[in-house]
Amino acid sequence: MRIAFSPTYRYTLPAKHRFPMDKYTLLPEQLLYEGTITEANFFAPNPLPEEAILRTHTADYWHKLKTNTLSVKEIRAIGFPMRPDLIARGRVIAQGTLDCARYAFQDGVALNIAGGTHHSFADRGEGFCVYNDIAIAAHELLHTGEIRKAIVIDLDVHQGNGTAKIFERDDRVFTLSFHGARNYPTRKMTSDLDVGFPDKTEDAAYLAKLEEVLPTLLDREQPDIVFYLSGVDILATDKLGRLACTIQGCKQRDKYVFEQCAQRGLPVAVSMGGGYSERLATIIEAHANTFRMAEGVFG
Repeated sequence: MRIAFSPTYRYTLPAKHRFPMDKYTLLPEQLLYEGTITEANFFAPNPLPEEAILRTHTADYWHKLKTNTLSVKEIRAIGFPMRPDLIARGRVIAQGTLDCARYAFQDGVALNIAGGTHHSFADRGEGFCVYNDIAIAAHELLHTGEIRKAIVIDLDVHQGNGTAKIFERDDRVFTLSFHGARNYPTRKMTSDLDVGFPDKTEDAAYLAKLEEVLPTLLDREQPDIVFYLSGVDILATDKLGRLACTIQGCKQRDKYVFEQCAQRGLPVAVSMGGGYSERLATIIEAHANTFRMAEGVFG
């Protein structure tokens, strides 16, 4: 099981803009400490090449990123102050997701310690997302002919609006989004399949819907790869989530996705996505479960 992680993933924000960035350091430490993985599981991605960026993002947006000339309005939509090191960080993370996809062809699964930046559109960033790592990876694999069809299983609590818009006219990539119906973004795009849950949805209803939808979808679409966005902001403890799932329910969700893919011989590239519980320990435990379940199913 290969895991994308680099010191570049660490990023320090001013206090007034801070959200749980420490998880990018603490999660790999936890996984190593408990013995779920060893140092040999890690690889450090290189920065994503410009040509791969331009298969997903517009030339104008990329120019603004690489010259750090986004407008005040554009920066406000992203949600934190833009700096060259943040822009460089995103290139490494996006390459990590692409590398994970290629490792997944060999090993069944590969996971990025970061990624899941699904609010990024072709021409702009939003919601703490600069580049759309999953869209970039899917486009690159389609371009090289490594795949003909992909499915995005986006189980972050917020709709993957950027991903939905990017692939809205591309039947080579099927986009599935489970999300809070009343949560961010207010204006949602149209995925190939959107499942919006009411506030306070608990484990039973969430997992029942997943069991209803996922096997049929995988059998019908027959993808060459699955991109899984495993956000843990579905937890009742999450400050931004509004759903009411438990740590155990979130763990069952991950196990079910991995089992369904493994049963069909589908490689899975995982991007970590969101998690904003009050206690950092809760965030780390929930994300760690994704890696534990991947190791349990594919290891």
